[in-house]
Amino acid sequence: MPGAGSSPLSPVERGGPSPADAAARSVAGGPVAEQRAPGVLGAGSSPLSPAERGGPNPADAAAPSVAGAPAAERRERVPTEPAPLPPALPRHGVGAEAALEELSRLLAAGSADPADPSCAAHLHCPPLAVAVAADVVASALNPSMDSWDQAPVASELEREFTTGIARLCYPTAGTPDAVVTTGGTESNLLGLLLARETGVLQSVCGANAHHSVARAAWLLGLPAPIVVPCEGDRMLPAALAEVAGPGTVVVATAGTTNTGTLDPLPEIAEICRRQNARLHVDAAYGGTALCSDVLKHKLAGLELADSVALDLHKFGWQPVAAGLFAAREAGDLAALTVRAEYLNADDDTEAGLPDLLGRSIRTSRRPDAFRMAVTLRALGTDGLGALVERCCATAAEVAERVEQHPGLRLWGRPELSTVVLRPVAADETGDDELVARVRRALLEAGTAVIGRAALPTGPAGENQLWLKLTLLHPHTTAEDYRPLLDRIVATASAELVAARESPVAS
Repeated sequence: MPGAGSSPLSPVERGGPSPADAAARSVAGGPVAEQRAPGVLGAGSSPLSPAERGGPNPADAAAPSVAGAPAAERRERVPTEPAPLPPALPRHGVGAEAALEELSRLLAAGSADPADPSCAAHLHCPPLAVAVAADVVASALNPSMDSWDQAPVASELEREFTTGIARLCYPTAGTPDAVVTTGGTESNLLGLLLARETGVLQSVCGANAHHSVARAAWLLGLPAPIVVPCEGDRMLPAALAEVAGPGTVVVATAGTTNTGTLDPLPEIAEICRRQNARLHVDAAYGGTALCSDVLKHKLAGLELADSVALDLHKFGWQPVAAGLFAAREAGDLAALTVRAEYLNADDDTEAGLPDLLGRSIRTSRRPDAFRMAVTLRALGTDGLGALVERCCATAAEVAERVEQHPGLRLWGRPELSTVVLRPVAADETGDDELVARVRRALLEAGTAVIGRAALPTGPAGENQLWLKLTLLHPHTTAEDYRPLLDRIVATASAELVAARESPVAS
C-alpha cells in the first residue's frame, strides 16, 4: 500500500551493532571518504550547495555541491594497483556493515573520480549531491514504474516532470510529450522505432553521429544508415539534401561525442520539411542548454524536430541513468502501447488507472525521474542553465590556454564544453601513435583520464588522433586544468625520449 514504514535489518544482515549508522557513514562521507585515495581515482564527500538548499545564487553552487572533494584538496598521483577482490558469492556472509564498508572502500579507492579536473575523458559527470540523496530515497522505496499500483505518486511525479521536459523542447507545439529512458542510446533507438512505425525504412545521419544510431538501425532490422559527410564535425546541409526524402528519418546531432559541435539544425529542419523527411535530433549532450538564456540560441531549430534525445547524466549532473525522449506529437508514443493483463488490464485503464507500461520499451524500471525532478525543483531551470554556462565558459578559457601553450595545438573553439587538442610533438614527428601513447601513459600512471578522437585533419583529409577534454565539472576554473595541459606536453616529450632509446625503435 502507498507509504513506507521502518525496516530494521535482521541479525544475519547486521553483522555488527549498528548497520544503519554504518550505511549512512559509508554513503555520506564516513569511513569510506576518510580512507579514500584522493585524486583521479577515488571520490570524496558532497554536502549540498547553497543553490541546492534553495539559496539565492544558483550559479554559485560551489564545489561541495558536486560529488568529490575540491580540486585543491587532491593529490596528483594515486595508487594504480587495485586491492584484491573478495569472493563475490561467499558461502557465509560477513554481515551488512562489514560487507558495505569493505566493498565501498574498494569501490571508492579504485573508481575514476569525475569530480577531479584530471578525469575528463568522457561525458561522465560528477553527480550533484541532491541527486544522489534523491536516488537513495527512491531506491529505499523502490517503486517499479511498470504499473500504477506499484508507483502511485512516483508515476504522477514522472508525468509532471516529463510534461515539463516536453514543453521545454517544444514550447509552441500543441501536444508534445516525453518519456524516461536509460540514456541517449535508448532515446535514439526510440527515435528510429517511432519513425519506422510511421513507415520510414531508411535512416540518414552525419559522419559525426553517435554509434547508437547505426546500432538502432541494426536492432530494428533497418538498413544501415546513409552517412552524410561533415565539415568541422558538422553535417553538410547540401550533402543531406541529396539523400533526404520521403521514407527517411534524418538524425542530426546537437553536441557530438568527439568535439561537442552542433549540427546546423535550422537548415537541416528546413530540408526535412521541404523533402518530407522525418527529423530526430540527438541532443543527449547539448539539450539542456535549453535551460540557459545565454546558450539556448545554439539549439534553434530543435523545436522543429519530430523527436529529441536528451540525457541528464551529462549536462544535468545526475547519476546514471537519466535519459529522456521527447516527441512533438504525443500520438507518436502510442506505438509503445502493449497490453499485459497483470499490469494494465483494459478494465483498469477504462476505470482511470494510468497505463505506465506504454511509457517505455522496458517493463520493470527504476523511478529515475524522481531524482531529476528533485534536482530541477532544487535548482530551477535557471540554476541548471547556469551550471551549463559555467562548463562552457571554462572550456572556452581552457581552449585559450591550449592556443597559448607552445607544446599544444587546438582543434577548434569549443561550442559546448569539449576541448580537443594535440601535442605539437605529434605533428613535428608525424607520429599519430604518440597521441595514443600519451593517453595510455597518463591512464596507467593514475594521473589523468582523458579522451581520444579521430578527426579528418591530416594533409589529405585522413584521420588524425586527437586528445579530448570533456569538461563537466561546473565549479572548476581554467587554472585547475593548467597542470593537466603541462602534464600532457611533458608526457609527450617523455614518450618521444623513451621511443628513441628503445631497442625496438632503433
